[in-house]
Amino acid sequence: MNPNPTLALLGGKPVRTRPFPAYKFIGEEEKQAAARVIDSGILSRFIGAWHADFLGGPEVKAFEEEWAELCRVKHAVSVNSCTSGLYAAVGAAGVGPGDEVIVSPYTMSASVTAALVFNGVPVFADIDPQTYCLSAETIRPRITPRTKAIIVVHIFGQAADMDPIMDLAREHNLVVIEDCAQAPYALYKGRPAGGLGQMGVFSLNYHKHIHTGEGGMVTTNDERYAERVQLIRNHAESVVEGKGVADLANMVGFNFRLGEIEAAIGREQLKKGRALVTRRKHNVTYLERRLQGLPGLAMPRVGAAGDHVYYAHVLDYDAAVTGVPRERLVRALKSELPVTELREGEGPLMGTGYVKPLYLLPMFQQRVAFGASGYPFNSPLYKGEVDYRRGLCPNAEAAHFERVITHEMMRPGMTEADLDDVAAAFHKVWQALPALRGIGHAA
Repeated sequence: MNPNPTLALLGGKPVRTRPFPAYKFIGEEEKQAAARVIDSGILSRFIGAWHADFLGGPEVKAFEEEWAELCRVKHAVSVNSCTSGLYAAVGAAGVGPGDEVIVSPYTMSASVTAALVFNGVPVFADIDPQTYCLSAETIRPRITPRTKAIIVVHIFGQAADMDPIMDLAREHNLVVIEDCAQAPYALYKGRPAGGLGQMGVFSLNYHKHIHTGEGGMVTTNDERYAERVQLIRNHAESVVEGKGVADLANMVGFNFRLGEIEAAIGREQLKKGRALVTRRKHNVTYLERRLQGLPGLAMPRVGAAGDHVYYAHVLDYDAAVTGVPRERLVRALKSELPVTELREGEGPLMGTGYVKPLYLLPMFQQRVAFGASGYPFNSPLYKGEVDYRRGLCPNAEAAHFERVITHEMMRPGMTEADLDDVAAAFHKVWQALPALRGIGHAA
């Protein structure tokens, strides 16, 4: 290693300019599966009425059975996105006007807006500063007599510490929905994510571990929840009479149905999933060995779950140790590294933070969701007092605004030689910390 490297940010030569390989695992098997469906002439077999085809076609049903086996649950219900699955799960849980749903501030927005769809009010609990997931300790102070459910996000690829959360939920008779969008194949003490709470929801969109373009799955061991998710997925209001459903709460249905082509592709992707996750773990282990010992940089902590499937590789950075602001350091790292094929427009796949804590979004700061009058926050049925001030969740704010560095350059397709280049960029930047301390904020 050059003892006095000139950073690319300061006019030197980058570590690498050749693009990193794409994360592309749609192959001949998926092509054949899609062709099989096209040849059958049945692209979808759903009917929005109580009918033999209410539950969809043969590929959808087979995909659901195979996903249920993966998660070791009794029921899996396919949907057209994880967002749809979250909406359906919240509806199935019976959330309604006046209810509160405890949510994470550090997640994709649908994990929170799902509470609003059925006129519940999101209540934000802070994250654990090491795993970035909710914990029983952060949830407990947010529980009130109005709390109906908890949406626990298994963020970045590892499950939250679920046993204490489930104990707390049983104590207060709360429904727990797992957002497993980033954690398929993840285990919690040997048990699959998606079978730990009352319901689990998975994503199959294009940048997840396995994908069908768009799609999702809801898992449960409870027959009633499975039925209600199926109803909400497929025009419940037109089905309940014929099916003999007496409880009409939240039986306003949608069209959240997955097509036969997507289901057929998903079945082939399931066959590849475990190997892809194994490769993620291998790549992370290899890269972390190369990054050990860099002052101010800590690797992801695997918590009580005992497992991590690494949707992203999330590093904890302490600028007080290096003397270099996080944003400046990441600019230097990105200057040393190339884009990734098929995602060229995004630049090097590295960034600061993840998402701004969601309670800081205009919707929550101004308390406006449905209509202009502040509903459901100002609903006469809601007897609580929402708190969305800055400072509400200090761990989430510190993670996003100060500490977290995320990158995706450990996905399958990356070779050890590719990872060597990633590590070389880190070491080059750390060697040049004195130069980074000396440049202006605009650099």
